Parts: sequence; structure tokens; C-alpha cells
Amino acid sequence: MYIKQIIIQGFKSYKDQTALEPFSPRHNVVVGRNGSGKSNFFWAIRFVLSDAYSNMTREERQSLLHEGSGPTTLSAFVEVIFDNSDQRFPTGKDEVVLRRTIGLKKDEYSLDKKSVTKTEVMSLFETAGFSRSNPYYIVPQGRITALTNAKDAERLQLLKEVAGTRVYEQRRQESLKIMEETDHKRSKIDELLDYIEERLEELESEKEELKQFQDLDRERRSLEYTIYTREQNTLNESLEGLEEARRTEVDDSEERQAILNEREAKIASIEKKIRETRSEIALLQTERAQADDDKEEYIKAKAHLELLVKDLQDNASNNTETRQRLLEELATLKLKVAAKQKEVDTIRPEFETALAAETELKDRFQSVDMERTALYSKQGRTKQFRNKAQRDQYLKEEISTVESSIASCQTQGQQAEAEVAAHQVQVAEMQQSIEKAKERVNARRAEAKELQDAEAAARKERNVLDEKRKELWREESRASVSAQNAKEEADRSERSLYSMMDKVTGDGLRAVQRIVDRENIQGVFGPLYTLFEVDKTFQTAVEVIAGGSLWHVVVDTDETASEILRHLNRERSGRVTFMPLNRLRPQQVTFPQSNDAVIMLNKLRFDEQYLPALKQAFGKAIICPTLEVASGYARNQGLNAVTLHGDRAERKGALTGGFVDTKRSKLELIAKLKELRATHLAEQQTAEALHADISRVDQEITQCRGKMADLEAQRRALTSSASGSGEVESIQQEKTVMEGIIGRKEASLTTLRSTLKNLETQRNAYLEELQSPFRQTLSSAELARMEEIGGEAAEIEEQLQEATKQRAKIESRKRIVEFELSQNLLRKVSELEAQLEALISGDDQGNSGVVEDRQSELASVQGRIDRTFARIEEIADSLAGLNDELVQAQESLEEAMNKRQSAHKTLERHRISIEKNVSQKSSLLKRKEDCVRSIRELGVLPDDAWERFEGADGNKLLKQLHTCKESLRKYSHVNKKAFEQYLNFTKQRDSLEKRKEELDTSASAIEDLIVNLDQRKDEAIERTFTQVASFFGEVWDKLVPGGSAELVMLRRADGSSQDQDEPLSDLDGEDSNASPPPARMGGQRTAGAAASRAGARRSTIDQYTGISIALTFDGSQAAMRMPQLSGGQKSLVALALIFAIQRCDPAPFYLFDEIDAALDAQYRTAVAAMIHSLAPTAQFITTTFRPELLVHADKFYGVTFVNKVSRVQAISREDAKRFVDETANPNTSSNAPSAAPRSPGTPTPRARRRESHAVEEEEEEEEDDPIEETDSVVGGMAG
Repeated sequence: MYIKQIIIQGFKSYKDQTALEPFSPRHNVVVGRNGSGKSNFFWAIRFVLSDAYSNMTREERQSLLHEGSGPTTLSAFVEVIFDNSDQRFPTGKDEVVLRRTIGLKKDEYSLDKKSVTKTEVMSLFETAGFSRSNPYYIVPQGRITALTNAKDAERLQLLKEVAGTRVYEQRRQESLKIMEETDHKRSKIDELLDYIEERLEELESEKEELKQFQDLDRERRSLEYTIYTREQNTLNESLEGLEEARRTEVDDSEERQAILNEREAKIASIEKKIRETRSEIALLQTERAQADDDKEEYIKAKAHLELLVKDLQDNASNNTETRQRLLEELATLKLKVAAKQKEVDTIRPEFETALAAETELKDRFQSVDMERTALYSKQGRTKQFRNKAQRDQYLKEEISTVESSIASCQTQGQQAEAEVAAHQVQVAEMQQSIEKAKERVNARRAEAKELQDAEAAARKERNVLDEKRKELWREESRASVSAQNAKEEADRSERSLYSMMDKVTGDGLRAVQRIVDRENIQGVFGPLYTLFEVDKTFQTAVEVIAGGSLWHVVVDTDETASEILRHLNRERSGRVTFMPLNRLRPQQVTFPQSNDAVIMLNKLRFDEQYLPALKQAFGKAIICPTLEVASGYARNQGLNAVTLHGDRAERKGALTGGFVDTKRSKLELIAKLKELRATHLAEQQTAEALHADISRVDQEITQCRGKMADLEAQRRALTSSASGSGEVESIQQEKTVMEGIIGRKEASLTTLRSTLKNLETQRNAYLEELQSPFRQTLSSAELARMEEIGGEAAEIEEQLQEATKQRAKIESRKRIVEFELSQNLLRKVSELEAQLEALISGDDQGNSGVVEDRQSELASVQGRIDRTFARIEEIADSLAGLNDELVQAQESLEEAMNKRQSAHKTLERHRISIEKNVSQKSSLLKRKEDCVRSIRELGVLPDDAWERFEGADGNKLLKQLHTCKESLRKYSHVNKKAFEQYLNFTKQRDSLEKRKEELDTSASAIEDLIVNLDQRKDEAIERTFTQVASFFGEVWDKLVPGGSAELVMLRRADGSSQDQDEPLSDLDGEDSNASPPPARMGGQRTAGAAASRAGARRSTIDQYTGISIALTFDGSQAAMRMPQLSGGQKSLVALALIFAIQRCDPAPFYLFDEIDAALDAQYRTAVAAMIHSLAPTAQFITTTFRPELLVHADKFYGVTFVNKVSRVQAISREDAKRFVDETANPNTSSNAPSAAPRSPGTPTPRARRRESHAVEEEEEEEEDDPIEETDSVVGGMAG
């Protein structure tokens, strides 16, 4: 086992978490400058592994935490990881992690991340072989110096610690303390024995007088026993008589009570019937009022519907007359239209003929006129042009112009023809649109009819839902009234129940319920009476046992009760007792196994979770048939016994009971209240369900009305769109306009054709003239033609005027007829058809259906009216019958109450008699108990006490008792406990003598134990001294070849110890192995004989005064003592002693902090060789400033200190040597003055400083206070 790794955080100068590389299992060396934190590193290991830091104050804890700039360090930890492959720690793991964490308020250990105590940690170390008596496996700075300066006695004390004599000393001191206590107890026992002997002598003289007193006392007790026994028998006879009388009274009372109960039940039944009758009357009255309201509503609805039907019928009649009138007007108009159409048909051929003639004449006139104009133009051109070329040029230009006009006319004609064709297509499309519009109108009419039918169905559905809603209203009203009646009855019962308890309790229960509902507190189960049920047979018994516990509130925990109490105290609302189930611990009770004792808890029905509360209230209660049986069980079994009639016998002997008024039974009232609450809840739920149904029906009615409104709006929209022919008329007007446009276009086209013909004629004339020769004058034929054309033109013009006049006349007549036809007659026909269509549409789609619907609705309303009148008559008959029943019930109730009053008076007399009987019985039972108690107090009676005064007269017995008591007064001063005291003192004397013998035996055993402890301690010290002395010589031989050394045990020769400063020659002259003279006791004696015996048995080891050291460095020198050695030599001796102690009690690892600081070079080499030889069997972790320990080391670590924070990291052997060389020769790395040379064996200044400042092992050295370092300490460790 060895230390594998160390992790430090927050400890002293190690602020940040520092995790060292794993250590070598052999030799590890740590180097660093003074103040860098090397010693803090060792203190961290000691912090975990040793008990140097125990019972620290807050300031001492604070000193272990890192103090520097930055955030405050609140806690620190050091974690040591052990390699446990050899299972030296019995944990079963190959690696053990031990951590200690410290803060201002905590100090805790953890082993493998589990919290452990310091004792467990130290026990684990002891198991692994770390002896607490040998702390030299860790050697801090100052330990070598302390051992160097140790005196002989201190070395002896060290040897004792190594030998483990502390345990023996502790046990020896404990044994001596026990011896002192034993001697003290024996002295006390002796004093008590002396006192007891004196008292026994005094009691011997009092026994004779006491004997006479006891004779008289026996006679007195016999007399009193006889008198008490006779009185007890008399009381038993009286009790039997009272019990017989009570049974008679009880039987009579039971019969009377049965009669009263029957009358009470009859009264309750009559009252219930009266309440039900009144409730039914109220319901019927409510229903009649509602029926009256419905009747008025139906009558109003009937009147409204009758008026509406009459209006609809009148409208329908008016529509029929109007339609007939419109049909007649339409027929007349159609005749006129036919006549006008016939006239138009007659005029149109005449107009066309006249127009054709006029057109023909126009064409002829234009042709003649153009020919005449051409001749005139030709005649003028003969004068205009000088030659043919000029004429031809002009003609060609004219021909070109005419041809352009012809082309333009042709183009215009084509466009006009195309436009006419397009317009004709539009007219055809308009005709199709008219047909489609008519089809749409018909479809809309059909759809409007469907909407009308749907609207009628929705209206019928609405009427059905209205009836259903009214029925639900009546049922809801009935359920609400029933629920209200049940609630009022329950409230009356609850008030009666609260009247049976005191006011503050009632207020408290109401406040608890209010608080629980308001604050939504969970875990409140309610008062005890709500948590169980019981048969009516046992109600009286249960009620008597429960008493005020019925009002206790059961909750789940005391926290819930505390929360409610806070609210109660804040509101100051009453007083309540809580029963928290988590705090109830009912006692287990053993009940008698008998037929005359019934366990009350078995007769209750409740939930198992409330069992603790029920046990608390009824856990010790039984039900018995008679009061005597109950009294016996109560007295003998310690139970609360009660009879079915409510007579109770308590555990303490009290008897209560008498008449119990069952009318005032709390449990019966509670059962009734529960039933009424259940009825109210059921009726309320029914009313809520009916209300929900009403709401649902209201929603359906609203949906029906919305549907009806939508259907009516759609129907109206369709009716308005289908009733008129506006769309058809509009398209027809567009068609007429388009036909007019076509006519005008055709006239324009005719004009264009005529113009085109004239232009072609003119072009032909120009072409013909162009082919003719040029002349100065016209030819004779042309001239003749000119004259002919003039006459022809005049004739044609005259004919044209006549034809035009004729055509205009016919056209005017035609236009008048067509205007009359289209704008007057046909428009009126369209209007009449539209009106007829609207009337027909209204009749088909609205009026007839509406009239039928209204008539159907009127019939339905009439049926409702008839049913309502019938129901009103039925309700009136029912009310009359119920009122008669109510009167009869009230008369029966009055008669029953009179009989009950009479029974009450009789029962009250029986109650008074029974209570008087119970009172007398209670008094007699008390006297009987007094007699029994007096007999019991007489104690043990003489053997003849039963028959000694059996036949004596009672008065004589009283006189004799008086005489006996007078005689006993003479012995009032006698010690009545003399015999008892004598026996007690005798027993005490025997017990004390036995105890004294036990103490003597114990003292002897303790003396033997002390002798054994001294012997074992002597053996341990001598064995340890022999081993350490042997190992010390061997170690010295290895460290100083040729030298010799031995340890010398100094003994007490003449009562004084010899100091190591005495001359060694004297020491050598004394025989150190001679037997010591007999030990003389010195110092103060301990108290008592035990101290004297302990002083006489002092251990022979106490004769040792110290351990001296004699040594040489070579064979030629004389033996030297410690004061004669230099500081380095003393350090070497101290190291040799430490190595010897370690070999005596080896550890798995060792920690040395600068143990070679004060050694010479050759001795440092020897120490390094010693460590190297031991490294295969143990791990070494050392710090040094010298190169010798680096030679054989396996791993090296450097400590740096930057910004007041220490860090440790692994370095190479070369870096470690470089640092050691720089430290030994500071001139090579700094400007510091060189150190003065010193001769071999001369202590270094550091060693001298340590010699002058001997530091204890627990004391920190001055270098533990780090100083700031600004550069790297070890080469290769930058950063």
C-alpha cells in the first residue's frame, strides 16, 4: 500500500484545486524555495492522516483556509488516494479515496465518497498498521530538532509511547479509581452496619409492648369485620329489592315508552303527511298559476292567429279578384295587340313597296342626274383643256379619286354587314338569355316552395320544443320545491342538533365548515357523528358512551388541525376539539369473551381509515344486558359498560342512568339529518339536470328560430327575384334596341350600295370619256342626250317626290301603329303579366302555405287551450281533495299530540321513580363499597374472625368494639412497625454484609489486574527498548561506518535521576545493569488503603529515569554523549533513532520534511543510501534542498508560489538538480551575497536557526507563511 495521488483545494496557500501526478511507490522528492508551500503540502497530508488537527476553534479553522485576493474561500479539502492492491485497508477495493473537508462550521471525512467519522478513519489506519503511539512515519520540520534537544527522560517517555504503555497507564488509573470508590463504599457499609446494630437493640425492647397491642388490634379487626359483614349483607338485600323494583319500573316504562314511541311515530307520520300534502298543494298551486299563465298566453296566441288567418284569407280573396280583373284586362289588351299587329302586318308590305319604289326612283334619278352632270362636265372640259393629254390627265385623277371612294364604300359596306351579322348574333343570344331567365325564375319559384315547406316544419318543431320546455319548467319547479322543502327540514333538524350542544361548540363546527370551504383545506373528515352508522337498537348506548366526543372533528394530521385553529383564533368563532388521526394512539384493550358483553365498536359501521378515532371514543366500551353485569365488568375489567337503556357503569365505579328521552336522541336526529341531506342532494341534482335539459331545449328553440329566420329571409329573397320579370324585360328591351340598331345599319348599308353604284357609273363614264378623242364641243348625240336627260330627270324627280311623299305617309302611319303597339299595348301586357305572375307566385309560394300553417298552428293552440282547461279543472279537484286531507291530518295530529302529552306525563312519573331508584341504588352501592373497602383495609384477619362473633347481638358488638378502641388508645405511643422494622433492619444487615464481601472480592480482583497491567507494561517497555537499541546500533553502523552507538537505560539509584549532562565517565562507572534498590515511595499518599496498596505495587519501570546515548564515529574515539556533539551530529543521531523506531514499528509509507537540512554531506549521502535501501519495502516522500536525496529518487515534484497561490507539478531529475544547485550557489542565479564557507560537520545557518528555535511537532515553522515569488523556482518549470 502507498500514497498514489494527492488533491488539494483551498488549504493554506493552495487556493486552486491542485491534483498531483501519481506518486512512485518508492522514493519521491519535493523541492521548492522557502515560502513556496512545501511545508503546507506536508501539513495537508498530516491534516488527513494524523490527529494533529483536532478540536479546533473557529479561528484555527480560518487559519487553514486560503487567505488572498479574490473571492473568500469558505471551505477547503485534501484528498489522499491510496493504492490498496495489497488489501491492507480491508475495503475490498484496489484504490481507497480518503478526503477531509473543513470550513468555518464543518469538519468532515469521506471514504470512497461516503461520509465517515474521524473515529472510523483512525480505526481504519490502526487496522492498516499505522500505530498512533508511533507517529514517526511523518517527520515534519522541527521534529528532528526537538528530538536532537530531547533530554534522557523525554527519550524514555518517547520509548514508552512507542511501546504503547499509554493504554496500560489509562487502565491502571481507572483501576485505582475503582479501588478508591470501593474503599469508600466499604467504609459507608461499616457505618450503616453500626447504626443497624444500635437500632436492633432498641427494637428488642419494643416488641413486648407491641405484642399486647397486636392482640387488642386483632380483636378490634374481628369485631369490625363482623359488623361490616352484617351491614354488607343488609345492603345486598336492599339492593336486590331496589333492583327488583327498578326492573318492574323499567318494564312498565318500556311498555309506556313503546306506546309513546308508537304515538311519536304516528305523529311523525302525520306531520310528514302534512308536510307532503302542503308541499303537494304548493306544487299544485304553482302548477295552477303556471297553467293560468299558459291559458292566458294560449288565448292571446289563439286571438293573434285567428286575426292573422283572417287577414291571410282576406288577402287571398282580394288576390283572386285582382287576378281575375288583371286577366280580363290582359285579354282585352291582347286583342288590341292582335289588332294592332294585324294592322302593322298590313302596313309593313305597303311600306316596303313604297320604299322599294322610292329607292328605285332615287337610283334612276341619281343615274340620270350623274349622266347629265357628266355631260355638263365634259362640255366644260372641252373648254377647260387645250389638248387630250391635259384632259386625260384630269380624268385619270378623277378616276383614281372615284376608285378610292368606291374602295372606301366597299370597306364601309363590309364593316356594316359584319356589324349587322354581329348584332343579329347578339339578338339570338339575348333570345336565349330570355329563355334561361325564365327557367331561373321557375327554379326559384320551386326553391321558394321548398323553403316555405322547411319553414313550416321548423315552426312545428319549435312548437313541440315550446311544449317540451314548459313541461320541463313544471318538473323543475316541482323538483326545486321538493329540494327546498328537504333543505328547510334539514336546516330545522340541524338547528335542533346544534341546540343539543353548547353554543361555542356549535359556532365552532359552523366556523370549521366555513373555513374548510373557503380555504379549500384538504384532510378534514368532519365531526365524529358523520363518520359512522349504528342500528337504532344500540343508539341510546352509543350516545351515552360517546357524550361530547360526537362533536369532535376528525382530521388527518395535527398540521391540518393547527391550520384550522389559526383561522378559528383569528375569527374568534367558537371552540372545537380535533382528533388528528396521525396522533391518536388508542390503547389495546382486552375484552371479556362472554355472551353478556357486546363490544360496542363491532356494532358500528364505518370506514377503516377512521378506526383510530372510533377506537379513541368507543374502544373501551361494552354493552351489557343489566346494570349489575355492567358494574361488574367496569369494576373488574376497567371498561366503560352501558346497557341498552343508557344506564352506565364507569371504570372508576360511578353509576349513571335513568330515564332517557328517545325523542331527544342525537344519533336518531343525526340519521334523520343525513337522510334529509341525501334527499335534498338528490332533488337538487334532479333540478340541476332538469335545468340543464331546459337550457338544452332553449338552445334548440333558439336554433329553430334562427333556422326559421334564415329560411324566411331566403324565401323572401327568392320570392322577390322570382316574382318579377325584371330580368326578362330588361333583356327584351336590350333586344329591341339591338333590332333598331340592326334596322338603321341595314338602311345605311342600302345607302352605301346606292352610292357605290353611282360611283361605279361615274367611273365608267370617266373611262369611256378617256377612250374617246378630245373635242372642243359635245357631239350631237351627246347634246341630244343632254336635252333628253333634262326632260327625263324632271319626270323622274316628279315621280320621286310623289313616291317619297307616299312612302313618308305610309311610314308615319306605320311608326304610329308600331309605337302604340310596342310602347303602350305590349308594355301594358308585360306589366299585367308581371302582376299576375306576382299574384300567382304569392299564392303558390306563400299565401296558401302560410294560411295552412297558421290554421294548423291555430288548431294546435286550441288543443293546448283545451288541455290546459282540463288540467286546471284537474288541479282544482286535486287541491280540494288535498285540502280535505290536510284538515283531516291536522285533526288527527291534534288528537295524537294530546295522547302523546298524556303518555309523556305518565312516563315522566316513571322517569322520576327510576331516577330516584337509581339514586338510592347508587347511595347503597357507595355504602357497600365503603364496607368492602373497610373490610379490605382490615388486612389479614385472625383465623377465628369468621365464627368468633357470629351469633352475638349487634349492640353488644358495638359496645365491645368501643371498649376495645378505648384500650387501644393506651398504646397510641407504641411503635406499630417494630416487628416490620426489626425484620427490615435484619434484612438490610444481611444484605450489607453480603455487599461488603462482594466489594472485598472486587478489590482483590482489581489488585490482581493492576499487578498484571504493571507486568505487561514492563514487558512491553523492555521489549521495545531491546528492539529499538538493537536497530539503533544497526542503523548507526550503516550511517557511520566504523562507528558504534548504544542506548543506555538509566535507573533510579538513590531516589534521584541522573541527567544526561553528567560526566560520561561517571555514567560509565555505574553499573547500569545492576538491580535497583528497593523502591521508595515519594510524593503525596493517596486517600485510603487502596492508595497505600497501589503505592506499594509501583511498576519496576518507574525506577527507570531516562535513556542516554553513547556513541563513537570511529573506533579510535572515546564514547561521546549528546552535549558533546555538533548540531549536524545530533541531527544524525536523531535520524538514526527515528529509523530505529520505524524499523521497530514499520509503516507502508513515510513523509520526511527536510530531514537532511542540518547534516554534513557524507551523512546526507548515508541517509540517502538508507532511504534507498528501504524504498523497495516502503514509500518515501521527502523534501530537501540537498542533492544527495535526488540521486536515488524515482520521481520529483516542484512547488511554485505565484500570486500568493502555491502549485505543485512533476519535474525531471535534471530540473530538481538545477534547482538544488541554484539554491546551494545563489551567486549563479542572483545578486545575493555568497554564503560563508563552513567546515565539515559545522551546522548550516538553517540548522543553527532550528537549534536555537526548537519547535514542537504540532507547531508550524516560519516558512509556512509563504512569501511572494515572481520568477520560476525550478528550471524547466516556467508557468
